[in-house]
Amino acid sequence: MDWLLNFPQLDAGFLLNTKRFIDGSLKALTRGYGQSIEEFFYPLLQVLTFFEQVMIRAPWPLVIIAFAAIAWYAARRWTEVAAVVLTLVLIGLMGLWKETMMTISLVLSATIFSIAVGIPLGIVMNRYKRVGAAMKGVLDVMQTMPPFVYLIPVVMLLGIGRVPGFIAVVVYAVPPIIRLTDLGIRLVDKEVLEAADAFGCSRSQKLWKVQMPLAIPTVMAGINQTIMMALGMVVIASMIGVQGLGLSVLQAINNQYFTQGIFSGFAIVGIAIIFDRISQAYGRRLQQHRGTTHE
Repeated sequence: MDWLLNFPQLDAGFLLNTKRFIDGSLKALTRGYGQSIEEFFYPLLQVLTFFEQVMIRAPWPLVIIAFAAIAWYAARRWTEVAAVVLTLVLIGLMGLWKETMMTISLVLSATIFSIAVGIPLGIVMNRYKRVGAAMKGVLDVMQTMPPFVYLIPVVMLLGIGRVPGFIAVVVYAVPPIIRLTDLGIRLVDKEVLEAADAFGCSRSQKLWKVQMPLAIPTVMAGINQTIMMALGMVVIASMIGVQGLGLSVLQAINNQYFTQGIFSGFAIVGIAIIFDRISQAYGRRLQQHRGTTHE
């Protein structure tokens, strides 16, 4: 009965040799092409550094005014604007302004890149069923794989710093925008599509003039989720050298600084609320505008 208690395994020597082969291949790739890989990502490093420096060096009143203007444009409600301004002021009073700007620069850059990549991939996923089926499997792995696991090859190839942190955040945050772009297109009413066909629309016209405008609320929900997941990755990314509020939380954990951890956590929550309210309000505005144009 012992065989029922001990699950059969592959030969121990085979498993050990397989692990050694994979690890050795990655190490050989790093030794042989590490410099070339770093040079390939150097322009991205320059862009991330520039964006971060702009956020850090911008006068704080200008940053607050800019966020207030964005909140007004998105929501057209003074309560939302006041909440954004108050949150940023409280973050500054807690002495976390610089770390917050670093975090915002990373989240915004990762979100912009995720949108630029995710929406086209969502369209491809919807248009080509076989490709979509394969992409679903990849997205399932990306969303369920613990972030610490895929940090390993990123660190092995690129070391620590902004670029590997950016890649880790994008890999973690991009699946929602891909899935919800595909879902938004699939949820478009078939009668609307039949009407578009009756008017002689081509596939591209039907996509860009009918399906995508009607899918905007769902796509905006995907953007909202992408932002939230990017923020959720901030603390984990700090383990590979990404500066900002995540590093402050990590230092508080390592040194048992309760107050520093609480303040940094509140700052992350404040940023999350700002981005969540702005993106949701803008999505509602787009949906209301779409409804009024059809009436």
